[in-house]
Amino acid sequence: MGTTKVIVGLGSCGIAAGAGKVYEKIRAVKEAENLDFKLSKTSCVGMCYREPLVEIIDDSGQYLYGEINEEKIVDIMNTHIVNNNPLKEYLVYTDLYDTPDKKFFESQVKIALRNCGMIDPENIKEYESRGGYSALKNIVSEDISSQEIIREVLNSGLRGRGGGGFLTGMKWKFTSNNQSSEKYVVCNADEGDPGAFMDRSLLEGDPHSVLEGMIIAAIAVGASEGVIYCRAEYPLALKRLDIAIRDARENGYLGTDILGKQGFNFDINIKEGAGAFVCGEETALIASVEGERGMPRRRPPFPAQSGLWKKPTNINNVETYANIPWIMQNGADEYSKHGTEKSKGTKVFALAGKIRHGGLVEVPMGVSIKDIVYKLGGGIPHDRSFKAVQLGGPSGGCIPAYLSDTLVDYESVNATGAIMGSGGLVVMDESTCMVDIARFFLDFTRKESCGKCTFCRIGTKRMLEILVRITEGEGEDGDIGKLEELAYQIKDSSLCGLGQTAPNPVLTTIKYFRAEYEAHIEQKKCPSKVCKKLITYEVNDHTCTGCTVCARNCPVNAISGERKKVHFIDQDICIRCGICYNKCKFDAIMLS
Repeated sequence: MGTTKVIVGLGSCGIAAGAGKVYEKIRAVKEAENLDFKLSKTSCVGMCYREPLVEIIDDSGQYLYGEINEEKIVDIMNTHIVNNNPLKEYLVYTDLYDTPDKKFFESQVKIALRNCGMIDPENIKEYESRGGYSALKNIVSEDISSQEIIREVLNSGLRGRGGGGFLTGMKWKFTSNNQSSEKYVVCNADEGDPGAFMDRSLLEGDPHSVLEGMIIAAIAVGASEGVIYCRAEYPLALKRLDIAIRDARENGYLGTDILGKQGFNFDINIKEGAGAFVCGEETALIASVEGERGMPRRRPPFPAQSGLWKKPTNINNVETYANIPWIMQNGADEYSKHGTEKSKGTKVFALAGKIRHGGLVEVPMGVSIKDIVYKLGGGIPHDRSFKAVQLGGPSGGCIPAYLSDTLVDYESVNATGAIMGSGGLVVMDESTCMVDIARFFLDFTRKESCGKCTFCRIGTKRMLEILVRITEGEGEDGDIGKLEELAYQIKDSSLCGLGQTAPNPVLTTIKYFRAEYEAHIEQKKCPSKVCKKLITYEVNDHTCTGCTVCARNCPVNAISGERKKVHFIDQDICIRCGICYNKCKFDAIMLS
């Protein structure tokens, strides 16, 4: 039992699910019963739908337990740790035999997430034990030149994982070619879409991989100062970044004469942002770091020419930097084995929405949407039909289920009208109203518009007004055409990526789900029965038992009827709140 290790997932998702209490319970039982095992902590392993997660590693193998609470962990400790008998009832994964969740891990290839859930992110020694900082040490000891580093990154085919998909090595080359004596390396950890969950999880679970990637970038472009721009709403990520930066300095990876190489000076500071979506755009981010309002600037000049403090600046996002140490350690050829001809490597996705296995996954570029939804995501819950995915964050596009064979790479995704974004993938089922989804996402991007461009500031507002009218049953002939016209004007006239992509949810839902718009406008019906003002609640004469539950719970007394007799809903009074539908135990309330 002395070699047994117990690891608790203490990422934000795990802590929110109660992992902190589980950790304390394990520690208390360990001390009270004088049990001989090592208690450790890690971050998110990606299986967020099973949190809290506890892993036990002993002489017989590795065992991952899911949905654990304080009571369950006592059973597990007594059965597994004390009696050396794994408790299959709570087991979600082991490499020793099949488990229901085995496909979730088997279908993944982890490069950016290689250490997440495997190490204590607050312990630099654990990062080093898995090869951490080996790439940097090799570059310094072998005196590998900046041009050799850039060539390796170019050959890997790595493209920026922040959404734009520009070749990372080419970006580094542009910054490196500038002869300025003062340059910066910036990490964008402030994407505002669901992919930001990925950034946060990487910073919480493996902050040193991001630091090492930035240090290697600094050698490549000739920078001596780095900035990580991270939203203040990520307290755990910021805490672990602080610890990682401190430990990297103490171990000679940051500061002056790094790893004994004279003249190699580089340090990193954190700039906390206010969480503005527009600051995911690199020039708006630069403005915010400089203390100005986060608003995009016209390009050219590009940041590689004139960025932070008007000096050459290289900007990549969290996932991009996390890939760099692996590429430099394993080689460009090994990395480019994964993916498609033009989209190499792997991509991290945050799965959310109407899906069984919500969480964080990393797959090779070129897998299909269908495989992500069904093999990793476990399919649609409640036996409902898969309808669409929204890919690319709030300004991404909706891809219908009949295009689920679409490969996840930059070219294929862009061809559908969606964008890769930073990795948000929201799954929708038959109960999702696509008009309401377009309204929801456009409402977000309208609020997040910095207001600099007239078409983005006013155009998104006008589009939202039309969508609201349509979902409230006041749509008019010609509204679809107006939405399309405004959308293309906004895309063509906006300065930054936020405005240029903001209409995507509307354009793609019109393209693939036009019939739903027409039903809202012409028939005043919501086919998915989501838009409240387009729903009618009626009593089914055959199933109503007259129990009076609906009448007693109706907040406006719109339901009448005697006990044990069929009830009636007065449509002139009904406010369509849905309480009767939710309270009825006999399926006697119908939606139409």
